Amino acid sequence: MNGWRFALQRRWFGYLGAAIIFAIACILLSMWQVGRRDEAVDAINLINRNYDSQTQPIDDVLKTPTAFSPSQTWKPVLVTGTYLVDRQLLVRNRPYNGDAGFEILTPLQRADGSIFIVDRGWVVGGAEQDLPDTVPTPPSGTVSVVVHLKPGEPNLPGRSAPAGQVATINLPTVAGKLDATTYTGAYGLLITETPAAAGQMPSPAVKPELDEGPHLSYAIQWVVFAVFGFFGLGYALRTEYRIRNADDPEERERARERDRKAREKSERAPSDSEVEDAMIESAARR
Repeated sequence: MNGWRFALQRRWFGYLGAAIIFAIACILLSMWQVGRRDEAVDAINLINRNYDSQTQPIDDVLKTPTAFSPSQTWKPVLVTGTYLVDRQLLVRNRPYNGDAGFEILTPLQRADGSIFIVDRGWVVGGAEQDLPDTVPTPPSGTVSVVVHLKPGEPNLPGRSAPAGQVATINLPTVAGKLDATTYTGAYGLLITETPAAAGQMPSPAVKPELDEGPHLSYAIQWVVFAVFGFFGLGYALRTEYRIRNADDPEERERARERDRKAREKSERAPSDSEVEDAMIESAARR
């Protein structure tokens, strides 16, 4: 009888090492998915905490134009000033309900001369040109707006935009196009403006979906994959053991017993015709 001595061969230690490395990789990927889920949960909690909270004057939230904390994202703030319509910018390549278009960034100049950037909403691209057919006009004169605070976006390498447009809402880039102190810590997604615009409004920003995504299920799957690696190794060991010990009387007896159980299981299983007859009878009884 050969027994299990073959399992001490170098190649099996190699297989074991490969299974361990595979398991470690799976566990690391599982931990990465758990981290992604934690980030999603934190983002959901931030929205739940801030989105519908009490509106505060901007000076009570942002002490300086450069001040901003990620924990202030989605806070509603009140800003009063005058829209600089001739200085507004279009943010290109912005999707909305499956359509491509532009977001409208309109500078709002406050009484102290500082400028706060308001994202008034989205407009679809033009039918015959790479510009909106119309850009809704904001109200003139002194306006009080309520916005949700958002951090600025990074510049994307290789992305450019023509005059009057920007590729991303990178606040330092936007500030560079304005001749005044500009808030670069955060900008605002428009909620309301008083007085309201006389004409058509851009499509408003929508509340983010409170969905943490499939990260937890993926994390569990990676753990299962790690376990399957060792199951596969055990199956391979068992298979080689049976092949090497096929002439052993005890192993022959175990093989016959396995064959007997397999036949009994096969005999108990209904045939295809029986399954089809049962389905027809079930449908006839309905």
